[in-house]
Amino acid sequence: MAKLSEESLTMTFGLLRQLADAIELASATEWTFFFDRYGETASTIGELEELQNARERLNQSYTRLNTLLLRILEAQPTATNAMLDLLAKAIENGQANLEAANASTQEITRGWNLL
Repeated sequence: MAKLSEESLTMTFGLLRQLADAIELASATEWTFFFDRYGETASTIGELEELQNARERLNQSYTRLNTLLLRILEAQPTATNAMLDLLAKAIENGQANLEAANASTQEITRGWNLL
């Protein structure tokens, strides 16, 4: 097994948790917005698409990060520098997608009084 530093593992698992929470929040917001309150109308379609796109980007980030982490942990005797660079980029990308998705979800929640 390729040994990652405690800091790298903590950061990766923390980000995976945050991405999972954001996926759940985007899904719950979409459900509340679409099914519970307003439905799909000309005035809501943009926000619904934004929530779906945010959720898809979060899903991609989660899957990419999780898959890469597994590949690194399986690497023998050690992970290559290229794999570690990919992990760093996946973390950076995941954090950016997380921030963007959270901002979109919060904006829609506030804008449509979904609190």
